[in-house]
Amino acid sequence: MTISIRQAVSPAEARSFDTTALRENFLVTDLFSPGAIRMTYSHVDRTILGGAVPGADVLTLDAPAELVAPTFLARREMGIFSIGGGGAVILDGKEYPLPVGDCLYVPMGVEAISFSSANADDPARFYFVSTPAHHSHEIRLIAQSDANRLDIGSDSDANRRTLRQYIHPDICASCQLLMGMTMIADGSVWNTMPCHTHDRRSEAYLYFDMAPDARVFHFMGEPDETRHLVVANEQAIISPGWSVHCGAGTSNYGFIWSMAGDNQEFTDMDMVSMETLR
Repeated sequence: MTISIRQAVSPAEARSFDTTALRENFLVTDLFSPGAIRMTYSHVDRTILGGAVPGADVLTLDAPAELVAPTFLARREMGIFSIGGGGAVILDGKEYPLPVGDCLYVPMGVEAISFSSANADDPARFYFVSTPAHHSHEIRLIAQSDANRLDIGSDSDANRRTLRQYIHPDICASCQLLMGMTMIADGSVWNTMPCHTHDRRSEAYLYFDMAPDARVFHFMGEPDETRHLVVANEQAIISPGWSVHCGAGTSNYGFIWSMAGDNQEFTDMDMVSMETLR
């Protein structure tokens, strides 16, 4: 199990970053490794992004020294998505099978967390996000069919997509964590355009379901000082509240979004008009 640390970055700093500095601060490239759990701790809303790829052995998520806590979720909550293979999450000895496309909400106070694969030759791939919490809610297994489904965008704007809300007040109680999945339709390329910011919360994107040679050009930065990052399959973006977050792909793709911060109103967005983008 490994964990890396990312410090918070102000917009004034980000304006001077070259490509290497942008990638080092905002792009997470190494979450998924066979037989391992890998994590990145961001000081933006104290969000932890993680990937677990269990093989023949069960992987156990212990509290890293950086948390200074007896267990990982002593003061945190977590959402877990299955994005590949077949497997299960074990919480305090109880097994929760998690098919691809389903999500498991894990509240503060759960002590033992493990990941297993149904077939070591086709290992499960789990993506998880954890944020600080103040209250223990119920464990919830949320199937794709149980999520709020929103079909948005249009062919003419090349942004037709299906957005599903999983950890969301209408579906699942949580302290601050929101999570969902968006799949871009075949023939469309854009996500979240027209773009927005939301200064009251941060966001993280995991891009996935991409061909090896496909890329997403993820746009970030202040609306009048935009930058871009070239993102490959199963790489994640840390997006602070001051930054836009949108992208265009060389082919269709999916992404798992998560939010943390002051509120859980999904529509709390500061929209950016196209003519102000630079």
